[in-house]
Amino acid sequence: MGTDAIFMDDNAHPHRGRLVRSYLESETIPQMPWPARSPDLNPIENVWDMLGRRIAGRNVPPGTLHELQQALLQEWALLPQQAINDTIASMPRRCQACISARGYHTRY
Repeated sequence: MGTDAIFMDDNAHPHRGRLVRSYLESETIPQMPWPARSPDLNPIENVWDMLGRRIAGRNVPPGTLHELQQALLQEWALLPQQAINDTIASMPRRCQACISARGYHTRY
């Protein structure tokens, strides 16, 4: 990671474990404060959804972990940059919706 990087996770239990916290602290990796129950604010969750839909839409679904890895790499390369840009551009709207919902799920 670069010196100006900030670690962001989704508050899942494995990401909040003592071992993970200890490691992040020992490496002095800054963490972004993140509200609980707010996957709507995590852009990577939206990208994973896009990739998942593309994989599910394949005529022949991957049958092994290796095939899944290859399919994800292929679909990532084919994912339109505009789709990612649109997700990024939606973040102010998502943040406001999350604030209005007091941190709970929104329609996004």
